[in-house]
Amino acid sequence: MALTSTPPNSTPPKTTGLLSAAVVVAALGYFVDIYDLILFSIVRVASLKDLGVTAQADITNEGTHLISMQMGGMLLGGILWGILGDKKGRLSVLFGSILLYSLANIANGFVQNIEQYAWLRLIAGIGLAGELGAGITLVAETLPKEKRGYGTMIVATVGVSGAMLAYWVGEALGWRNAYFVGGGLGLALLLLRVGVFESGMFEQAKQQQGVDRGNFLALFTNGPRLLKYLKCLLIGVPLWFVVGILITLAPEFGRALGVQGEVSAGLAVFWCYFGLVFGDFASGALSQLLHSRKRALQLFLLICGTVVAAYLFMLRGASPEAFYRLCFVMGISVGFWALFVTVAAEQFGTNLRATVATTAPNFARGSVVALVPIFNGLAATLGSPTAPNLVGSGAVVGAVSLLLAFWAVSTLPETYGKDLDYVEVS
Repeated sequence: MALTSTPPNSTPPKTTGLLSAAVVVAALGYFVDIYDLILFSIVRVASLKDLGVTAQADITNEGTHLISMQMGGMLLGGILWGILGDKKGRLSVLFGSILLYSLANIANGFVQNIEQYAWLRLIAGIGLAGELGAGITLVAETLPKEKRGYGTMIVATVGVSGAMLAYWVGEALGWRNAYFVGGGLGLALLLLRVGVFESGMFEQAKQQQGVDRGNFLALFTNGPRLLKYLKCLLIGVPLWFVVGILITLAPEFGRALGVQGEVSAGLAVFWCYFGLVFGDFASGALSQLLHSRKRALQLFLLICGTVVAAYLFMLRGASPEAFYRLCFVMGISVGFWALFVTVAAEQFGTNLRATVATTAPNFARGSVVALVPIFNGLAATLGSPTAPNLVGSGAVVGAVSLLLAFWAVSTLPETYGKDLDYVEVS
């Protein structure tokens, strides 16, 4: 029997102001989340060299292994925190995830070998998986429907700037201290728990009899619902193709493109995320001004495709400064992350909303686990094991991920202004 959505009979929950405690804490939580999430990409080369990895090929291989461990942790954490978010509440996930990734990152500052590094990246990944989905869900459910896009825009704009702090701290204090700072920021954020209240929609759903909350498998028991969920996942993949491959491997791409000077992974991440600040602000505002999430996402995906092509085919022999400028523009073009999570949250009822809003971005992030071996294998096929064709592989993987994302956006229902006070029932 097909699953349908029906509104509950209870009174709609109270809504809050645009700069409520929920919005502020979600924004600051995402700030620390992004700091810790991106920190490895910034300190990858320095930390691996300090741990005794010196050959360039080994730095690339160990780096992709460690980021795959981190993203694998996010796949596991996305399911864990998503289910807990619908069963136990948005706040328990918001602060529980912050605590876990903060402790993991403090421990990361003490690692002495690659094996320890890998396991702590896995644990940190599990922790990092929960904050954004819980925060976006909480904000979406507590703000008036006409202001939801502005609330998530604030969360994203503040949050992605955490990557810039990660770069400054990593450069100034070294990679070990940068992990300590990230963990400390997360623990300090836990002090803001006072004054943040649980979502009224969640509290209402919890009181309803016969409502199955946080059933991850319910997303797979109905064809249309599963297809809608898969489309949500596909929207986020291009961002992590850009960040997880094109930006994380910026030094390798710089050499493959003949950039006239050494490209710094840290600076590439810095400029990309600086662009993301503007992109997330613009995409969120545009979705409000156009009264359409879909049109805003379609426009950004088209821009992203154009900029990725420029990165791969127009930087040959360029200066590092020109390379970083394009990283900045590419960051703007993929600045639709919070908008993507908002769309995912708005597609489903209250009893599955946190599950979707948490698993969707983490499965999209975790797509790096699949993208990396596909990218590496295709690069070796198009080139050779000793001289991989990074540019050709990047072009193919990027084109496929962008086309699938554009199809997904174009075929999903519009959710701007949608009433979210309903539950999913059979």
